[in-house]
Amino acid sequence: MTLVSLLDYASVIVFAITGALVASRAQLDLVGFMFIACLTAVGGGTIRDLLLDRNPVFWIADPSYLGAASLAAVVVFFSAHLLESRRRAMVWLDALALPVAVGAGAGVALNLDQGPVIVVLMGVVTGCMGGLMRDVVVGDVPLVLKQGELYVTAAFAGAATAVLFTMYLPQHPYELLACAAVTFVLRAGSVLFGWNLPVYKSTPPKS
Repeated sequence: MTLVSLLDYASVIVFAITGALVASRAQLDLVGFMFIACLTAVGGGTIRDLLLDRNPVFWIADPSYLGAASLAAVVVFFSAHLLESRRRAMVWLDALALPVAVGAGAGVALNLDQGPVIVVLMGVVTGCMGGLMRDVVVGDVPLVLKQGELYVTAAFAGAATAVLFTMYLPQHPYELLACAAVTFVLRAGSVLFGWNLPVYKSTPPKS
C-alpha cells in the first residue's frame, strides 16, 4: 500500500467518525449515522477523483473504504454517549483528519504530474469538501466557513507547502509530511488560540 493510499484510509476513518458524531448530535438512526459518516469520509476524495478524471473513483475501485467508514459509524452509534462533549471531540477529530486528507489530495495530484495550482486545489478539495457536505446535510453552519476559523486557509497553506517542497527540496521526499504538519499547526492554532484572518466588516457609506 502506498503512502497516499494510507493517507486516504486514515482520512476516511477519522472523517467518518466526525460525521457520525454530527449524526449523534442530530439524533439520527443507525442508517443515518452510516450515511453521514460515508458522505463525510469520501466526499472530498470523490470530487477530487472526478475533477482529475481518475477512473474509477477510489472507493469504487476499493469498496473497503466504505466498509471502514460504516464500521466507524456503528462504533460511534453505540459509544457517542460516553463522550462528555461530542462537539469538541468532533472539532478536534476534524482537525486531525484535515491535514491527512489534504496530504492525500496533494499526493494524488503530484502522482499524476499535475501543476502546482492543481496540486494545491486538489489538497483543499479533498480536505474541505467532505466536512462541508456533512454540515450542509444536517443543517449546520459549515465549519469551513465559520468566522474566526482557519480551515480552508490551513488546507491551502499545507498543500502549498507540499508544492514548495517538490519544487525546491526534491531530494527530501517529505512533502506530504510537511503538508500535514503545516495544515495541522494552523488548524490547531485556530482551535486553541483563536488564530484567524481579518474578516470583512461593512461600513455605512459616507453621506
